[in-house]
Amino acid sequence: MTEQAQNKAPAFTAQVMTIYPDMFPGVLGQSLAGKGLNEGLWALKTLDIRDFTRDKHRSVDDTPAGGGPGMVMRADILGDAIDHARAGDGSKGPLVYMSPRGRPFDQEMAEDWLEQGGVTLLCGRFEGIDQRVLDTYDITEVSLGDFILSGGEPAATAMLDAVVRLIPGVMGKRETLAEESFTSGLLEYPHYTRPTVWRDQEIPQVLTSGHHGKIADWRLAQAEETTRLRRPDMWSSYEREPKKKSVKDK
Repeated sequence: MTEQAQNKAPAFTAQVMTIYPDMFPGVLGQSLAGKGLNEGLWALKTLDIRDFTRDKHRSVDDTPAGGGPGMVMRADILGDAIDHARAGDGSKGPLVYMSPRGRPFDQEMAEDWLEQGGVTLLCGRFEGIDQRVLDTYDITEVSLGDFILSGGEPAATAMLDAVVRLIPGVMGKRETLAEESFTSGLLEYPHYTRPTVWRDQEIPQVLTSGHHGKIADWRLAQAEETTRLRRPDMWSSYEREPKKKSVKDK
């Protein structure tokens, strides 16, 4: 990190609670996210949940009450870990637990976390965590999608990538972000580049016409059609809010 970066507070601080701290930064340490991390545009802190265990084996789980398969992460250990995390300097923003029962993660949530300046992500393992932890703390359960992962770490990585790329200075032009999928309530229009003809397929002529108004109209029409066919749920919301149809003006 440069001396200039050290003297400037990061725009966003992510704190990850996990039993596998070596999984971070992982891919977040590469490409634009990694460059932003190195330049101090955002900060990443990891907290090893096993540091709060009480036995020589550093066990964080036990058998589920009432019987059943698998193991459950213990409330006492998680409680101490959360207390420590929320008392530290990386406690900005919400406390989030990755869970298939949670609210689906979306672009709006990514923007909200950035606006709050940070997030603390609790990565579960095994069958999940003791319900009493969720009931005691103001924890938001968030799902990456309708599928099951081996733990919360991959989901945390994906969610943080979605936030970090929004930080000014991490990505390129702000206009690029404005036209992406979900930002306007639509999926993004298709993209083309050189060569003009590839395997007998030509770039749509409107894109090489130089007529910016017609290009904008074409892109909007393509975005609308793609959304209508692939995401009828998004299309219904978009139709109810005509004010969002300003994509072509961006």
